[in-house]
Amino acid sequence: MAGGGDAPRVPLRALLRALNALLQQRRYHAALAVLKGFRNGAVYGAKIRAPHALVMTFLFKSGSLREKLKSIAQATYTHSRSLAYFVFTYKGLMALQSQLQGKKIPFHSFFAACIGGWLVFSENNPINSQIIMYLLSRVLFGLSRLAVEKGYVPQPKRDPFPLISALLWGTVLWLFEYHRQTLQPSLQSSMTYLYEDSDVWHDISDFLIYNRTTDSK
Repeated sequence: MAGGGDAPRVPLRALLRALNALLQQRRYHAALAVLKGFRNGAVYGAKIRAPHALVMTFLFKSGSLREKLKSIAQATYTHSRSLAYFVFTYKGLMALQSQLQGKKIPFHSFFAACIGGWLVFSENNPINSQIIMYLLSRVLFGLSRLAVEKGYVPQPKRDPFPLISALLWGTVLWLFEYHRQTLQPSLQSSMTYLYEDSDVWHDISDFLIYNRTTDSK
């Protein structure tokens, strides 16, 4: 009887050894990297979106607790799924191109990412819009630094960051005040909270404790 209890563990250990041996096979490395890329995309997307959705939902959205939790779960799932699909597509196309041409070249990365971006992020929805705007700012900074590194643009004598900061804040507040519809909805909500809701109060409760109270009719 004592030996019978250990019997189910042997196949499990054997299965784990077989899986670990498979993971060490170089011939399967590209395919396994694509699968792990899918896994990492899903996990990273959830880690990024869940806290953001949690804060934005409870700060700016109305509705019951169940509705808010459902909104958070949907946003997290959408971001996680999209990033997983994109990483899977990108790494798969990178491996395919390298296999076909026998080597990896810079154009492969651009082409694979373009195809992945078109397939996964082409729908104009709030989640994709936030991701694209996040990337756009990083790309502009990266291209600016690359232009200086390559000598296309002379090295600034002074740090340009203060000037960029001033111009960006000046522009975004001008847009908010006079062309608000051009800004992304979550940014509109954030700026409304900061710059308009702070103009409204009725008593100490909505001056210090709450943001705004609904006027009684």
